[in-house]
Amino acid sequence: GLYDAALKAKAAGRIRFIGITNHSLERAFEAVNSGLYDTLQYPFNHLATDREIELVKLCKEKNVGFICMKALSGGLITNAKLPFAWLSQFDNLVPIWGIQRMHELEEILDYSENPPALDEETLALIEADRRELVGAFCRGCGYCMPCPAGVNIPKNFRIWNTYHMYQNYNAVRWNWETEMPDSERANKCIECGKCEAICPQALNIREDLKRVMEDLEKKEMIL
Repeated sequence: GLYDAALKAKAAGRIRFIGITNHSLERAFEAVNSGLYDTLQYPFNHLATDREIELVKLCKEKNVGFICMKALSGGLITNAKLPFAWLSQFDNLVPIWGIQRMHELEEILDYSENPPALDEETLALIEADRRELVGAFCRGCGYCMPCPAGVNIPKNFRIWNTYHMYQNYNAVRWNWETEMPDSERANKCIECGKCEAICPQALNIREDLKRVMEDLEKKEMIL
């Protein structure tokens, strides 16, 4: 019904294009190959897998516009220079950054005026990010929410991912104590599994939330 309504709106001149947003890689491939959509919106940055890069290339082949969302992985990536430079090598995508903080906006605006080069130094930093972060990590899509127990699943994972990325326990513990209310912490999980049933990345959320608490509720402070 929704697609038929979009077709009617297009025929009437109210819209020019029909797009689809997806977090499931295989469904994104299906959408592009269907010929039904003018654009695809999908999470994409320098942590992309080879299969996700294939998706961008397929969009170019099929003349489907690629809208790259969550280029900062929901706040996990703190150096916008890396995804900005890396994404510049693809001429058929437009990023939407998912900016959450003023300094991120200022950084992106500056790079728009003065694009960073994809040089050896930048490539080395990108490779370091990939070694630390490529794999199954929460992208912060929020599809798992709301949690019946009140756990803020994306926020727990964002802070946890930052810890694993930088290994700076003091800084991360400060964020954990000041930004994460006790009522939203991972230990409130009742293991109902509802989040896992709808997670587009098929993450093992219940087990990962246990690891969040193991890492972020340590008593010792690592100096």
